[in-house]
Amino acid sequence: MLAHHRGGSGELLVLIHGIGATWRLWRPVLPALEARYEVLAVDLPGFGDSPVGPRADVAAFADAVAELAGRPCHAAGSSLGGGVALELGRRGLARSVTAFAPIGFWGPLGRRWCQASVSLGRAAARGLGPSLPRLAATGPGRSVLFGLFYGRPSRVDPESGLADARALAAAPGFAAARAAFADHRFTDAGALPRIPVTVAWGSRDLVLPVRQAKRAAELLPSARHVRLPGCGHLPFGDDPGRCVELITQTTIDNLPTTGKAG
Repeated sequence: MLAHHRGGSGELLVLIHGIGATWRLWRPVLPALEARYEVLAVDLPGFGDSPVGPRADVAAFADAVAELAGRPCHAAGSSLGGGVALELGRRGLARSVTAFAPIGFWGPLGRRWCQASVSLGRAAARGLGPSLPRLAATGPGRSVLFGLFYGRPSRVDPESGLADARALAAAPGFAAARAAFADHRFTDAGALPRIPVTVAWGSRDLVLPVRQAKRAAELLPSARHVRLPGCGHLPFGDDPGRCVELITQTTIDNLPTTGKAG
């Protein structure tokens, strides 16, 4: 079973992190979400406290999340987790999907850039090792450590940021998940059933540059597409209130929907 955090009550909302992260990625938004939903925040196989699975692709991760959830749910995902959330929607297992900078809307160069960027972040977290606490303790240090992933890195909570950097450095499933990116590209919006879908992109995303949002809008023309000014690849620390608002609106609003009836 996947390691996970569960809290709150109401409709089930599953939160799915990106490569190298853990369920703790969602800490800035958990209190507000748990006030409204039963929140299930997962560690994907090979990340955090979850064991490595036999495969590390989007389909396998969706299998694991669906098994843990056990019933249809709202799904919100970040990066790799956004791709997993869209896959849950494609399977008819998600009642709504909120995807923050989801993978799969890249071309070959964009995909290789993403792989190189996350590899750089992991190498930095590993190489800095004993220096991580000292860097995380200061605003300029946090800009060095977290500037690749956050639009406002100096605002990152030092303790949380340090834990996230260590999780990225240690994740045993990282290499396999990164390699599986080569085989994942979103191509079939028509396979999505009629559910609310929101795709959000930080204007300062350096990992999956915001130009990929244009491709997402072309491939998912009936979804709601949102730009997050000043936010980076992980907007939850940059603008947690707006992220909560987007997830909430997606679960309750009668939004335009993607795909064909199903």
